[in-house]
Amino acid sequence: MESQPLDTVDLKLLHALQLDGRVPFSRVAEVLGVSDPTIARRFRRLRTTVGLRVVGMTDESLLGQQSWIVRLRCTPDVAEQLAGALARRPDTKYIELISGGTEVLCAMMPRSQQDRDELLFDRLQRTPRIISVDAYCLLHTFYGGPLGWLNKNRVLEPEEEAALRPPPVEPATAPVTLGEADEALLQVLRRDGRATSSELQHSTGQSESAVKRRLERLRSTGVLYFDVQHDTAPLGQAIGAMLWLTVAPTALDDVGHALAAHPEVRFAAAITGNANLVASVASPGTSELYTYLSRKIGTLDGVRAVETTLTLRQVKQLTYEPSR
Repeated sequence: MESQPLDTVDLKLLHALQLDGRVPFSRVAEVLGVSDPTIARRFRRLRTTVGLRVVGMTDESLLGQQSWIVRLRCTPDVAEQLAGALARRPDTKYIELISGGTEVLCAMMPRSQQDRDELLFDRLQRTPRIISVDAYCLLHTFYGGPLGWLNKNRVLEPEEEAALRPPPVEPATAPVTLGEADEALLQVLRRDGRATSSELQHSTGQSESAVKRRLERLRSTGVLYFDVQHDTAPLGQAIGAMLWLTVAPTALDDVGHALAAHPEVRFAAAITGNANLVASVASPGTSELYTYLSRKIGTLDGVRAVETTLTLRQVKQLTYEPSR
């Protein structure tokens, strides 16, 4: 898809939505000093040109659940079919083809141990032409989730950001249990994080007060947050890569926090496995990626080895849209 260059208003709107995915357009317009129709029009255009979507997400750690990164090595003739099948699952995101098209990378958020075992130990193991399955459990996230990559662009002025930032969350101290009414609300928000109150009422069969109360509770505890899906190339980041770092255990926390501060890093987490730290990075090109690896990653104390895998094609970010 050919994209138009993004101007300052476009970039500020993206940043505003990363801060608060449900912020009213009227509030964004007021803070940016433009008209309401301008913001609504820019939003519609960005949906078409850069694939903008606002998606409701849950913090699995606050639900007492695990998140996994799975690397599937397979024969080239089944890679795209396998990626598409995984992308259609509601418990997956960030599915990519890497390593010359012979490897599929997938983030998985199984809702139960049974769901995890059914996929990892049954379906994938019995799928023809899958050569190997490596699964890594996320132990600690240094950057990602509610801290979206757009926040690092800092296109909003400090006073604009302060005016648009929602109240801070107060994470629950014990795992949160979701009821059927919560799940019904989340199911709609996973499809469209900006679904209106009337749409949420109609889809869930709940009253206006119940929708408002549940939405506020889920957001204030950090269980529900809103992320922004978009193409990165129009923002000057044409290359995506995953870094698999082997770090001395005594340096793991320091290296993780260092990665979180790098503007190139979209996601960083400690994981199980030989490579105990993984990071997703964005770069304008391969020469800039080399500079990042040699001058930033290469100077971090405690990093013993780095494997770099380029993203050949992203099949799914937060939502799956085969036509895009």
